[in-house]
Amino acid sequence: MNPLHPDTLRVINLPTGLSLVFDSFWRALAYSLRPGVMALSLIPLVLMVGGTGVLAFFFWESGVARLGDWLGNWSLMDSVMLWLAKAGLEHLRTVISPLIILLLTLPLMILIALLAVAWLMTPAMVRVVVQRRFPGLEARHGGSFWRSVAMSLGSGLMALLVLVLSMPLWLLPPLVVMVPPLIWGWLTYRVMSYDVMAEYATAPEREAVVRNYRWWLIGMGVLTGYLGAAPGLVWAFGAMAIVFAPLLLPLAIWIYTYVFVFSALWFAHFCLAALAALRQTPEIIDA
Repeated sequence: MNPLHPDTLRVINLPTGLSLVFDSFWRALAYSLRPGVMALSLIPLVLMVGGTGVLAFFFWESGVARLGDWLGNWSLMDSVMLWLAKAGLEHLRTVISPLIILLLTLPLMILIALLAVAWLMTPAMVRVVVQRRFPGLEARHGGSFWRSVAMSLGSGLMALLVLVLSMPLWLLPPLVVMVPPLIWGWLTYRVMSYDVMAEYATAPEREAVVRNYRWWLIGMGVLTGYLGAAPGLVWAFGAMAIVFAPLLLPLAIWIYTYVFVFSALWFAHFCLAALAALRQTPEIIDA
């Protein structure tokens, strides 16, 4: 441990996770409602809606047709169609293919929204938090943009893989509302806990914050995962969701983006407050 000046040689207990969670939550909520932050949240929306529109223009009709042909050759679909007819839901036959495509592209849109917020918005929001709450916090540059990109992409691909492998569990009603938010929550925790401290914490400091508050950070990620899963419920309305997809899709994308903006601010307030306290307790870093 580096020697400290006698006037500063004192141990300050780290704040409890519970107090940091609630304090950082209301601060993040207040910051997320600022006009500047709301305007920033439209940047990923414009990029994603533009990209989605181009893809839909060139591939939507052919993709729906090919999926419909593939499903028509699948023997299990005969049983599904028979069940729909008996249940009086035969009209859903025409929306099964587009609904499946929407459900398959939704995880990719969520991942893109998270990465867009992490790469395009989080550094600016972190600097705002530092300027307003921690003006004396020294930037020690323990992370970098390219490390963030590598870690985010690696974690994102892992989350998508686990999401695909877990799809059979979605047939059980309780698990369909539990498993995806848990996966997105873990991903949010991984990405945000790195990005919000990349510029201001050294690698040992970042590891110390995560080590001391790991389960609180995971819990924050899971909660934002559940908040982010809310827009996906609109596709449960079947035919009506398909009809209004051009309106519902941009709204869902913006909600995903806003939730991730809020989570970035929540993690920033939590982790930077913990980092400021940690620097007054250097022996924990060296432990």
